[in-house]
Amino acid sequence: MNIKRFFGKNSREALTMAKKALGEDAVIVSNRSVSGGIEIMAISESEMHAMATNESVQHAASHQMHTSNNLLEDANTLDLDGDDYQDAPTLLSILNQNKAGAKTPKAIQKSIVEPAEIATAAPQRNDFMFKTEQSNHTSNQELTEKINFMLNEMRNMRSRMESQLTAMTWSNHLQNNPVKSKILSTLLAANFSASLSRQLAEKMPNDLELGKATTWVKNVLANNMHTIQDESELLNQGGVFALVGPTGVGKTTTTAKLAARYVMKHGTQKLGLITTDGYRIGGHEQLRIYGKILGVMVHAVKDEADLKIALNELRNKHTILIDTVGVSQRDRMVTEQVAMLTNTNINIKKLLCLNATSTGETLSDVIRAYKGRALDGCIITKLDEAASIGNVLDVIIREKIKLYYTTHGQRVPEDMQLANKKDLISRALTLNPSSWPFQFLDEELPFVVSTLQTQAETGRLMGVGHV
Repeated sequence: MNIKRFFGKNSREALTMAKKALGEDAVIVSNRSVSGGIEIMAISESEMHAMATNESVQHAASHQMHTSNNLLEDANTLDLDGDDYQDAPTLLSILNQNKAGAKTPKAIQKSIVEPAEIATAAPQRNDFMFKTEQSNHTSNQELTEKINFMLNEMRNMRSRMESQLTAMTWSNHLQNNPVKSKILSTLLAANFSASLSRQLAEKMPNDLELGKATTWVKNVLANNMHTIQDESELLNQGGVFALVGPTGVGKTTTTAKLAARYVMKHGTQKLGLITTDGYRIGGHEQLRIYGKILGVMVHAVKDEADLKIALNELRNKHTILIDTVGVSQRDRMVTEQVAMLTNTNINIKKLLCLNATSTGETLSDVIRAYKGRALDGCIITKLDEAASIGNVLDVIIREKIKLYYTTHGQRVPEDMQLANKKDLISRALTLNPSSWPFQFLDEELPFVVSTLQTQAETGRLMGVGHV
């Protein structure tokens, strides 16, 4: 190996000298700073290839010699009996000859690679190759698992660092603006979602006192809650309305309340009632009792064909109310129920009944189950049973669903009124003593909001500008 040394005042000069002597493809072996300049050790590319080839040949020879020695040791244990092997050279004699005359790698390769002469050694080599491949596969799999583990750890570290930095930012932000801290705490205690509460606190102007800040929040919430102005959209315009929702939200009672409000305004002749609740014991009977009191006949249907027949019989009615069977929002019957209402070729408006006592997560789940199927509006039920109503208002605002009515008791039709968004928002933000244990302390708020997504399923609120 012919490695040459070149010296120059700087790296460029020494490299130029090396390329001039060894060619443009000179390979730099090492470089170092010495007294007076830079020293480079270099070799030509052709000599580098020759050196690599020579090392490969030597490695092959060493490997073949090692294999030969192993086969020689194994051959000492072989017992080749029988007449068929008397005239054939033994494996031991071949290996002894190779061992004695092994001068070059070619001679070694020729003497031990003849298939007929080492047929008994082939299984050992194949087994060795299989074990090597299996070992490589296992190593690669372990390496992949370790890399994935490290990546997950790095992601977790990044998430924790971001959370801590956000917490520090919010801590400074809330300490400098106690009004925002109070508003954020109130919204969270009122059961508004963390994402909506955070967005309101972020966008609220900095120079507001607590009273004006509360008014600002109420106005923003009201601007983003859609309600009907009067009952003409439902009772005067008429049409076919189906009340849908999970079991136990009060659909039948709400249907009876709507029917009573219609009868009080327009009489019984133009109203039709239909029930599809054939699964509960006495499911039909509850609405039939209300219908009998109101003087309106109730049509019970069990499938799509019956529904078409009933709608055809009631085609001259001004308003038709359909009480549907209650099913879980995760039940496939939701799809079947909506399909039955859709396949009638009649524009049936679907009003979703939302239980005010349900959690925000449950209400979001219910809306997702029905919203993708042309939901027209909603009715909040059981307000009288709810300790806080921020959860249901939050879902209505985030999902942008029109609110028609609210109900707050079992009396028909007294315990039902047109939705008043200002009253609902004021009630939501007026905290009861029962909510105090669930309120966050000022020092806890930064750690709460740091784990939230700013735009998590909230979208852009109307009337909220950048601070």
